[in-house]
Amino acid sequence: MTDDLDRLAAAHGIVRSYRGLDGRTSSASDEAVRAILKVLGVEDGEATAPEPSGDWPPPPTAPDGAACYLPDFLHHGRAWGITCQLYGLRSHRNWGIGDFEDLARLGELAARLGADFLGVNPLHALFLAEPDKTSPFSPSDRNFLNPLYIAVHQVEGFDATSDLDDSVLSRLRGSELVDYKAVAEHKLAVLRRIHQRMRGAHRDAVNAFKDEGGEALWRYALFEAISLDMVSRGQGTGWPAWPEEFQDPAGEAVAQFARERQEEVEFHIWLQWLADQQLGRAARRLREAGMRIGLYLDLAVGTAPDGAATWSDRTLTVVGTEIGAPPDMFNPEGQSWGLAPLSPSEIAERGFRPVRRSYEVILRHAGALRIDHAMSLYRLFWIPAGFPAGQGAYVLYPMPEVVRVLAEVSQSSRALIIGEDLGVVPEGFRDQMDRANLLGYRIFYFERNDHGFIPPEHWPRSALACVGSHDTNTLAGWWTGSDIALREEIGLYDQEGAQKERERRREEKRQAIEALHARGRYDAGEEFSEAVAAGIHRLVASSPSRLVAAQMEDLLGLTEQPNIPGTVSEHPNWRRKLPVPIEDLENSPMLTAVIQAIREERPRSP
Repeated sequence: MTDDLDRLAAAHGIVRSYRGLDGRTSSASDEAVRAILKVLGVEDGEATAPEPSGDWPPPPTAPDGAACYLPDFLHHGRAWGITCQLYGLRSHRNWGIGDFEDLARLGELAARLGADFLGVNPLHALFLAEPDKTSPFSPSDRNFLNPLYIAVHQVEGFDATSDLDDSVLSRLRGSELVDYKAVAEHKLAVLRRIHQRMRGAHRDAVNAFKDEGGEALWRYALFEAISLDMVSRGQGTGWPAWPEEFQDPAGEAVAQFARERQEEVEFHIWLQWLADQQLGRAARRLREAGMRIGLYLDLAVGTAPDGAATWSDRTLTVVGTEIGAPPDMFNPEGQSWGLAPLSPSEIAERGFRPVRRSYEVILRHAGALRIDHAMSLYRLFWIPAGFPAGQGAYVLYPMPEVVRVLAEVSQSSRALIIGEDLGVVPEGFRDQMDRANLLGYRIFYFERNDHGFIPPEHWPRSALACVGSHDTNTLAGWWTGSDIALREEIGLYDQEGAQKERERRREEKRQAIEALHARGRYDAGEEFSEAVAAGIHRLVASSPSRLVAAQMEDLLGLTEQPNIPGTVSEHPNWRRKLPVPIEDLENSPMLTAVIQAIREERPRSP
């Protein structure tokens, strides 16, 4: 390490050392720091940077006066809701993937049961040209919606006589996993016919939507049109694999394509208008059904480096580095999430308009927003291209200004904000979250200390509490240990590691049973049952945390989780469907028992 390199890194917001989950301090290598500086356009030694003034690194800070919206009933009361993976909703009428009509119907059911919100996975636009890129946390562009969630039968101009193919739909509905490729082919084919059929309909509404979306919407639609064309010609889905003349959105080749394929571009704009209309209707139906919060959406922490966002606006995101997490006891090699980060200097130079737009777009219809990896408000772990996942460095973001923008949009939208604050959390960060009315995120499995599970009465008030999330074991999987067997089967554990994990799990399970007995409301044995599921959810629901969420996988007692971090093809991530159609959910004994327990602990306050 050199003093000059340290000063240069500090001048560009690169933090050379950090404290990990185990409390030990780690340092970024000179090579990694130089690589990040190069990505930022700074050559090592090109100038001598001044010593950073004040504390370094500066602590997490929320702006004075800056708080996010909090509904009146939550100042002293508590609420609960349900979370789901929209793609995985099964119904007798959808087209092989959950859609916005399913979302509305599940929300109306949840409202009847007393829920105040329905949370879903990120609904961001992915890659229509490559539907098997399924992760909702790896979007092509966070500011647009995934058209595969459109309920086609509700689109004006839909003709059941010519547009319904019962044999195809029966196969798509009956599949155990979402067949994204087949769903995309069928839905897009029908939507193209409707678009042709209804050309000119709702012209004023679509034009108003186009004007509001501006250049960003046009370029997103243009990207989709080019991407589909490239794939049809054997080229890649993402722009780095395209011929060079198509990699510049302002180039002549792209302009000529836009002129020749204008109708195709207009089709993708129309899809975005449809998706926005249907999501808006679903959100209104949840409120009309009695939910006090309504739709709870999720914002991914970054975008795919080869998608529409990075192609459309080359300087806003930083290509040449990916974000992830440093090594910890769960991931000793570190994690690379395959996402491109926003440029801290660019968002500041643009007066924070890009982050404001992202918040405004996603809160257009939502009553609550979950920010994935909330520490991104303060810092992100950047991994330069070609470096192992663990060899990166933290890069700082202008937290006071970003949180100020978030709070302003939250207040104007009357939407509460939840920050997923799991992993390596900087000292003081949660205090600043609380100061800004940013609710934290607490998961039952992780609320432990040296003595066992932390009693729920000691959980924080300013938080959303839950048993698990899309990235953790389901309750049934955790209780039975089937998650350990699966990880051993796909190679995440060797035999010795699996055995150690089983021993640790037996102790954790014993402690969980002790915690249940201590509440005096548990009379079941060690086998997983409705009583176990109800008891654990009752435990979580008894916490003072303002919000509690129950995920659909746990409400139905499923053993397999939606996503296993660290896997790609080893596990069908983001593809699993619920086994029970929406129309039959109220007949599920597990769901009935769990929700009854939650309602008893959290009766709706006025």
